[in-house]
Amino acid sequence: MAFPTAVNSQITDSVTQSNLQVLGSSPATAMGNLYQATAQALANAAHNATMAQQQMYVTAQAATTMGVSMLYSIDTASTGVSTKKILS
Repeated sequence: MAFPTAVNSQITDSVTQSNLQVLGSSPATAMGNLYQATAQALANAAHNATMAQQQMYVTAQAATTMGVSMLYSIDTASTGVSTKKILS
């Protein structure tokens, strides 16, 4: 109970208890905000990693396609050159 004042003691007790309740719940609220921010950051990191992996797969597939295409074209070109030499 609050010390005797010119105001009704029930009013000062009510205000004091409200202030204590706010002060008492502040650490829990702060930790909740911290956990929420950490979860958001980790979710963004996982999403970025997934997108980077997907882009790497697309790039690897394009490089493989171009490599195979080049191998096939070299074979065709060398066959054409050798056929031309044989026929000449």
